[in-house]
Amino acid sequence: MTAIDRRALLMGGGALLMSAGPLVSAPFDWQSMTPSEAGFVPDLDARLDKLIADNRAWGLHGVFVTRTGKIVLERYFAGEDEAWGAPLGRVAFGPDTLHDLRSVTKSVLGLLYGIALDLGKVPAPDQPLIAQFPDYADVATDDRLKRLTVAHALTMTLGFDWNEDIPYQDSNNSEIQMERAPDRLRYIFSRPFISDPGARWIYGAAGTELIGNLLVKGVGQSLPDFARTRLFDPIGVGPTEWSKGFNGQPAPASGLRMTPRDLARVGQLVLNRGQWDGRQIVSSEWLAKSFQPYVPCDEQRQYGYFWYSGNFQYGHPPNRPITHWIGGFGYGGQRLFAMPDLDIVVAITCGNYADERQWMPPIRVVRDVVLAGLK
Repeated sequence: MTAIDRRALLMGGGALLMSAGPLVSAPFDWQSMTPSEAGFVPDLDARLDKLIADNRAWGLHGVFVTRTGKIVLERYFAGEDEAWGAPLGRVAFGPDTLHDLRSVTKSVLGLLYGIALDLGKVPAPDQPLIAQFPDYADVATDDRLKRLTVAHALTMTLGFDWNEDIPYQDSNNSEIQMERAPDRLRYIFSRPFISDPGARWIYGAAGTELIGNLLVKGVGQSLPDFARTRLFDPIGVGPTEWSKGFNGQPAPASGLRMTPRDLARVGQLVLNRGQWDGRQIVSSEWLAKSFQPYVPCDEQRQYGYFWYSGNFQYGHPPNRPITHWIGGFGYGGQRLFAMPDLDIVVAITCGNYADERQWMPPIRVVRDVVLAGLK
């Protein structure tokens, strides 16, 4: 969604930010080591600078790379930014500057749902979906609605006619229609099917809206409050913000704002199989289910419970090893990559919101700087 599109939407509904600071900080803090100590070439900084100088990466706001839980590369830049479409002007980014995560928020929501499930507060993935929303039983005129499960929402395989590929200023964009609908849940459940449940990955905010609704209803807290208590405080995440949508509620699909340092904590939690400082924050069983490749997105990526996964090839021919990655992707070039085989986390923030090539800079940072820099 472009800045203009988000602004137009939010002028009607209000883009208020709900802030949440730390209540109890975890004892963990990032320590640093040199690239050479971490098994990289010593000139990672120079490689990143060359990537930018060669115009192969643009619009970067923050690059944060860790290995074995220690910082090996941390860089910040200045550039134009926005908060869910509201212009912020030119921002000089630093370690404490909050940044939109956009749809990386969906991946964090997946972790929160797993935590709530372990608490017995939300329905399991195999439970019927429409049954969790009894007020909308009247819309279940298609038998496929009755076959939907919570897992179909988590994997974006609901099968509804849902199009977020067209510009967001187009009134036919499904997320914009949902935002403007007087009853967004009724709008979602009233969408016609274009595929059977579970048969096809269709990107969109429908699944996250439903899961966010189940989560808030089940735990009896707002998304920011539950996230702060059960996830952010336990892993030492600092202040965050959560942008509100047209309905005045924190947006479960894309509202979270966080620093790259703290986003990397989420990635480190993934590498730690849900443990932090000896405490199980998210069950390893839930993470294993979340990262399973349930459905292909395209030739390179698979999708789990609001998490992407795939493989990177790196090194020099003819022997080029392959490493697996788990990731969260957000509009504008926001990225979180966790690579268990290499014990590497990469958190990247960008300002390329209206750029059709927004996917290029973060992937080039990972491939041409981080992975190419491994000894």
